[in-house]
Amino acid sequence: MAAETHPTRAAMAQFQLEQLRALLRAILPANPWQTRRLSDAGITADLASLAEFSRRCPFTLKSELAADQLAAPPFGTNLTFPLAQYTRYSQTSGTSGAPLRWLDTPASWEWMVGSWVEILHVAGVTAADRVYFAFSFGPFLGFWLAFDAAQRMGCLCLPGGGLGSAARLRAMLDSGATVLCCTPTYAARLAEVAAEEKLDLAARSQVRKILVAGEPGGSVPATRARLHALWPSARVWDHHGMTEVGPVTYECPARPGVLHVLEGAYFAEIIEPQTGVAVAAGGTGELVLTPLGRDASPLLRYRTGDLVKSPADPGAPCGCGRYELALEGGILGRTDDMVIVRGVNLYPSAVEAVVRSSEGVAEFQAVISEVRAMTELRLRIEPAAAVADGAALARQVEKRLEEAFNLRLPVEAAAAGTLPRFEMKARRWVRDGGEKFQG
Repeated sequence: MAAETHPTRAAMAQFQLEQLRALLRAILPANPWQTRRLSDAGITADLASLAEFSRRCPFTLKSELAADQLAAPPFGTNLTFPLAQYTRYSQTSGTSGAPLRWLDTPASWEWMVGSWVEILHVAGVTAADRVYFAFSFGPFLGFWLAFDAAQRMGCLCLPGGGLGSAARLRAMLDSGATVLCCTPTYAARLAEVAAEEKLDLAARSQVRKILVAGEPGGSVPATRARLHALWPSARVWDHHGMTEVGPVTYECPARPGVLHVLEGAYFAEIIEPQTGVAVAAGGTGELVLTPLGRDASPLLRYRTGDLVKSPADPGAPCGCGRYELALEGGILGRTDDMVIVRGVNLYPSAVEAVVRSSEGVAEFQAVISEVRAMTELRLRIEPAAAVADGAALARQVEKRLEEAFNLRLPVEAAAAGTLPRFEMKARRWVRDGGEKFQG
């Protein structure tokens, strides 16, 4: 349901309540996992208000879903329909723990495609566009939905699965693609390959929009600025979603770096991670989501682990005129990604913002270690080819990190081509011993 259909917060809330009641009617008593939880909470389809739902419905944790799938393999019991009605399989990326397996019926899949149509619409994509999808088309939900949405809109859809970066770049340029869908990291990597191949993107590329997802970088100002410099004819549009819930946000057309929740499709809450209570206006907390139309494998009050900032005045319209929840800075980090170094809380997105503010960093890696029971962090940066003095760049980054966090973090320059490149979610943060996690 498009944002302009709900001109006020009150109209949006009423629509959400009606959708929530319909969802409860669909899953009670058909879904055994949800029926047990809802019955224990005394929740029925005659729910009086969203406030009652928040007060009585328990949170859903990823660990509970994983335990259910382990107890009833392979797909668990959070299924509303007979297995024969499911036609789509996805799985989470396994960033934290074993991947979750997720199933959709044609109807629940089409519901999510509708959300992606709205995301593309806000970004100004039309049937005249040629959309290049630079990802592997594996089981991760990724841009599968975006592909189907662009196809529904009448766009020429260009798949880039199974190709190396150079081949993808040439295919994109040769086909006259006007929209690129990929992660922020991979957009930078394609520009890096273009320089290696002596391809002038300013002269050759017809890409006017880059839709990014999979990492917080699309809402990090320094990362956005870098992408705009690498792709001078294109505007970056951020978005985020999850395999478990679907496409959640779109970037505000008036305020880059602000993500709007698709509240016609999701009931969103922002809570204090430690207590579970709602954060105060303007506070930072964990995003909790209830997809209102994905009834095949439903989630109620799902704790996403994503940290976001609550609007200072939740009832006021955004600068773009929309009343949908506006998340300034997008996804700020994850509750399970924070690292405490000598008493300072460090999130990957905050560190990336500082690193990317120094021109000439082609790639970087953060290494976490334990020294005498203390957590320490050091960074390795790979200077771009045009940088003559990598050691000087490392000192500059180290100084900026100290200024930003009042903390000395050692930075060293790595040789060209030695740090890993990523097509899907970047794994720049590693622990001594090689364990990688998102960042």
